[in-house]
Amino acid sequence: MATKEEILINVTPRETRVAVIENGVLQELHLERTLSRGIVGNIYKGKVVRVLPGMQAAFVDIGLEKNGFLHAADIARNDPAFSGEPIRKIPPIQELVHEGKSVFVQALKDPIGSKGARLTTELSMPSRNLVYLPRGDDIGISQKIESEKERERLRDIVQKVIDQHDLNGGFIIRTLAESANAEDIEHDIQFQQRLWDYVSAAMKSAKPATLVHEDVPLSLRTMRDLVHDNLEKIRVDSRETFEKATAFAHEFVPEAVALLEYYPGEQPLFGLYSVEQEIENAMQRKVMLKSGGDLIIDQTEAMTTIDVNTGSYVGRRNLEETLLKTNLEAATEIAHQMRLRNLGGIIIVDFIDMQSAKHKKQVLAALELAIAKDRVKINITDISPLGLVEITRKRTRESLEHVMCETCPVCQGRGTVKTVQTVCYEILREVLREDRQFKAQSYTIVGSQDVIDMLLDEEASSLADLQDFIDRPISLQADTHFLQHDYEIVLV
Repeated sequence: MATKEEILINVTPRETRVAVIENGVLQELHLERTLSRGIVGNIYKGKVVRVLPGMQAAFVDIGLEKNGFLHAADIARNDPAFSGEPIRKIPPIQELVHEGKSVFVQALKDPIGSKGARLTTELSMPSRNLVYLPRGDDIGISQKIESEKERERLRDIVQKVIDQHDLNGGFIIRTLAESANAEDIEHDIQFQQRLWDYVSAAMKSAKPATLVHEDVPLSLRTMRDLVHDNLEKIRVDSRETFEKATAFAHEFVPEAVALLEYYPGEQPLFGLYSVEQEIENAMQRKVMLKSGGDLIIDQTEAMTTIDVNTGSYVGRRNLEETLLKTNLEAATEIAHQMRLRNLGGIIIVDFIDMQSAKHKKQVLAALELAIAKDRVKINITDISPLGLVEITRKRTRESLEHVMCETCPVCQGRGTVKTVQTVCYEILREVLREDRQFKAQSYTIVGSQDVIDMLLDEEASSLADLQDFIDRPISLQADTHFLQHDYEIVLV
């Protein structure tokens, strides 16, 4: 069955969300929040306001509250007179710029605290697979693409397009381009050429300390990065964004114009495909399978682990049937969850152990078939004797959990907290320790309501025994602001 793919763009004043829907099911979610948008990638016509010989840098007014910081190295690399010079031979900053000089710069880093933006004169136009350097003259390739055969293939594709259209400038082939076909590469180059023509025209009439080109927002990057031959429709629920997207598509991505559609319906756009519920489910640790089994997904700093369980599914014939059925269903759902949650790096899957080599091959084949739809490169290993499969998936952006969630202030990300009984025993030991050290006249235990209740009820005898042992009065005080693991021993 052919895949029916649509893109939904939901726009609110503070947030833009893009959902990729395949056959009615949410596969990808992209988020961009207004407060999180920086200036990286923006191009400005700046004016040098101060040259600092000691720092080999200059401050440049780009029309923002703080002046940007431009280092000599970021000028010399792009200056024809010094092209190719090693960093140690970069000429003094005074020879490269002077106060009052106008320079076209691009933001490398956002302003942070009291520091202005980090700038460069080496302008670049990124796309999904390539970075176009209008003033460059070479083809570079990401070092993360290790296969020499693949590097040659990509270089040949780019060179062929350059020769065919007699293009100027250089290109950097990004890691994401690995395994990309020639049509995708050419599509990116054509987009970049149209965009550079637009920016070049804007540069000619720009005034000093003004923005020349702003890197496109998520709604427009969708046109640039997600449009392909199998896409049927792009629905936008904001009239203003729809008009901007249409204008952008006419100018840079003509093939997307016919796909755009404004959605004015009363029902929320994401409600048409139950996207909100899918997003909520993607925040959960447990994913239920239709057969009754489940997946347990845990993200950590080093890796993500996915545990497959049979749950309530017991099969109709025998145990092997149960295991195979659950693992096959899990393989398909794991591929879906990796893409939806944008899990990256090392992913360890603990499939239910199977004895049959034939069944193991079936599960791996199902996993490989399911991940074939993913836009991101994925490598998988064979099932180990322990039933583990190691998966590596390229990190392209933050995972959905990292974008939408933060570490729990109570458990500090562990996912568990000490039981009330554990805290009670810690308190009793702490009172004994402090009595041996300080010999106070009395002690007051301040803790959460649950802890104080247990000390008065189930652990009342333990508290009484301690009081008799140290021969000091102990009083209790509940504090509603204390979390379960919080407590304080007050010496009187």
